[in-house]
Amino acid sequence: MSQTDSIQTMLQTLKDKATEADVFAATSIDEGGQVLACTPRDAGGEATYQAFMDSGTWFVALVTPDRWLSESVESDLMHLGDSIEELIEEELIELGLDSCTPKVEHFRSEEMLYTFRTPLPAETSVEEAAIWLLAYEAAFRELGDMTAEPDE
Repeated sequence: MSQTDSIQTMLQTLKDKATEADVFAATSIDEGGQVLACTPRDAGGEATYQAFMDSGTWFVALVTPDRWLSESVESDLMHLGDSIEELIEEELIELGLDSCTPKVEHFRSEEMLYTFRTPLPAETSVEEAAIWLLAYEAAFRELGDMTAEPDE
């Protein structure tokens, strides 16, 4: 099996697991078969949770073109006093993956996308990658405008 086939197989399995978890509004794999994108439910702006391979390393990420959405997450983190790493680690433990310490990179990409991303440990299984993706969703769901207030 080629590396491309292997990536596409892993992404399809991750997509199936993300759909089964029923926490996303939609899940899709890009046309090139290289990125799984999961749309959050009720976010106050455009955003996607993603899983992809970059330079031989698997990543999970939250990506948004919406500066205000990114700033709302940053503001909540500043006021809560917990780091995003701590929040994700708590979710990983709750989901049964307790031997991981996440490293979160936060930056604005060349494509002007505000990105929080975490490299997954080497030898991460597809089941573990699904846990990482779900932990990302659970941690970020509670921050900023990632869950918009319902209209009254």
